[in-house]
Amino acid sequence: MSVAGQVEIRSGGVLAATCISTLVVNANTSAVSILLPAISADTGTSVTTLQWAVTGYSLVGAAVIVTSGSLGDVFGRRRVFQLGLLLFVISCVVIALAGSGEMVIIGRLIQGAAGATILACGLSLLTVANSGDAQLRAVSLWGAAAAVGAAAGPLAGGVLVDITGWQGLFWIDACIAVLCMAVTAMTVSESRDPDRPKTIDYAGTVLIALTLTPLILGVSGSSDWGWLSAATLGCFAVSIGAGFAFIRVEGRTAVPLVDLALLRNRVLVGSTIAILIGAGTINALMYLLSLYFQDPATLGLSPLEAGLATLPATAGLVLVAPLVPRLAAKFGGRRTIGLGFALTTAGFVIVGFVDASWAYSAFLVSLVAIAVGMGLSNGPASAAATAAVPENQVGGASGISNMARYVGAAVATALAATIYGNVIGAQSADGASPGDALAAGLAAAAWMMAIFSFLGVLMAFVIARHRAAKGTLSDAAAAAAATFHTLPTSATPERKGQGQD
Repeated sequence: MSVAGQVEIRSGGVLAATCISTLVVNANTSAVSILLPAISADTGTSVTTLQWAVTGYSLVGAAVIVTSGSLGDVFGRRRVFQLGLLLFVISCVVIALAGSGEMVIIGRLIQGAAGATILACGLSLLTVANSGDAQLRAVSLWGAAAAVGAAAGPLAGGVLVDITGWQGLFWIDACIAVLCMAVTAMTVSESRDPDRPKTIDYAGTVLIALTLTPLILGVSGSSDWGWLSAATLGCFAVSIGAGFAFIRVEGRTAVPLVDLALLRNRVLVGSTIAILIGAGTINALMYLLSLYFQDPATLGLSPLEAGLATLPATAGLVLVAPLVPRLAAKFGGRRTIGLGFALTTAGFVIVGFVDASWAYSAFLVSLVAIAVGMGLSNGPASAAATAAVPENQVGGASGISNMARYVGAAVATALAATIYGNVIGAQSADGASPGDALAAGLAAAAWMMAIFSFLGVLMAFVIARHRAAKGTLSDAAAAAAATFHTLPTSATPERKGQGQD
């Protein structure tokens, strides 16, 4: 075989392994909320406890997403990518064999590390294996795979619950991950960044986890402990202390997890907060609706029906997002972000008036408004995060925005779940019917998310003018993937040396 043929096979292998694994990771992640009622019934674990299967995944992902990329640069991207796939297989097996909710949660914690590693190192492998137009096409396909996986996950999960039981999703995902490992071993060449210092910010990784874990534990446990209890305040104190320690460590580390100097960039800070809000509210919404739609006291949908019911939000977001870059190029990223969050706020306000008598059709307008709003805000915010920095800081800016997604998902889901549970408990104690109590809980959580979304509108005023994406096909793919990962756009300064091993 000619050298050109071998290069083509290897490039195709990298593309297949990274895109398929990314699709599977995102589909798995978005499907879990649909599976929670079935997992709860099978393991006898309350849905409140199983919330950690969702928030724990995001918590670990926030701590690992940047570090895993650094590990790949230093020790080899293929090696760390394969480690991520192996961890993913192990996590799927642990979850599929779990006889208790606690084992499901442990498996999901492992899966959080695996998913973040696969996304970070997979994109790096794809970038160094291609150059020029081929690199743009490959990254665009990767972004499309990420978006399609996330949109299809709830529906796939609902189908598999009826056919195989909730365990089927994880067995299938494990098999696909093994296949990706084989393709990677046969076709992907090892690559490193020879110019990168060998220092890895392990302390920063640990401190991120120590900051988020007690914060989420305090929020989640406050319903039982009380907001002013010693346990809750102690959790918050540990979180604040770890946060201050993180800032001190990052200021002294040669290659920090977060370059604190970047936080003086007004556009980056505003866009990162917008990304955090968007990721947090959409993840919290999907978690709550998955429970509300399937509860016998409300709509009583099957897992498959619930997966179909969430499609206007998940698939709608993916379908709208690719159309946004041209709109942002014409009217400006700030206006597009502001309009998007205004629509999202309106959608959550509608849900805030939910009543136990609502049929599914009553949710459609709000779901469409939220999907369109998210599509309008996510892409321009993600593009702004990397457009507002010099070319040598693009990687750092991308890492901050990707970490923000995980942080937003973890904290907002925990907060929404706590509000939902507390209101349901209070309403039930006052003699409300189960349906009325559930509707009151969803309404209260929706008002919280409406407030967060309105803060996103304010971020549009914080974000200053910056380079705008041109609205190319690759920009459309980046916008579609923006809910899950920051990809380069035509507004991103080109980093010299891309495509080099």
